[in-house]
Amino acid sequence: MKKSILVLGMVATLLSCTDKGTTTTVSENKTAYIDTQKLMKEYEETKDIEAKYKIKSDEMGKELEGDISRFQSDAQNFQRDAQAKGMAWAQQKGAELQKREQELTMKQQSMVQTLQMESGKEMDSVVKKIKSFVQDYGKKNGYAYIYGTEDASTILYAKEEFDLTEKIVKDLNSKYKGTATASESKEEKKTETKK
Repeated sequence: MKKSILVLGMVATLLSCTDKGTTTTVSENKTAYIDTQKLMKEYEETKDIEAKYKIKSDEMGKELEGDISRFQSDAQNFQRDAQAKGMAWAQQKGAELQKREQELTMKQQSMVQTLQMESGKEMDSVVKKIKSFVQDYGKKNGYAYIYGTEDASTILYAKEEFDLTEKIVKDLNSKYKGTATASESKEEKKTETKK
């Protein structure tokens, strides 16, 4: 009987040591999270890309607006002239207007697709750059996990002290500004040497 109590005592001691060891290991894992939506909104490179494509969209839109305006004017003239010029003329002109309308719609869709593809490629590149940066940051700073939050997030709650968003945005922006400044300097030197 004494032996079985002694054995149970030793097993209990071993199990309690194992539990403590596991808890210690888990609590030693350094974790944090980043609000990815906030990161993308505040990252300067993302803002620059959005501004670039807004300008492109506005320029393309102005070109398309001119075509649409001419089409609308022709459509109004068609309605006015259709009764005076007869049914055969109206059918022919109506078919031409319908074809132009389809071409304008296709041109608009093409412009939208082009902008989406171009901006999508650049944004994908930015996302890859951010992921790489966060991975390097995590390795350098001893993190076991750095989570990302967004609309369909698996993190429903986290203490604000574990939020790295501001730090990562600041580091990314300073790195991006340094890259942008270096690129601008190279462009300025090229311009000066051409003169």
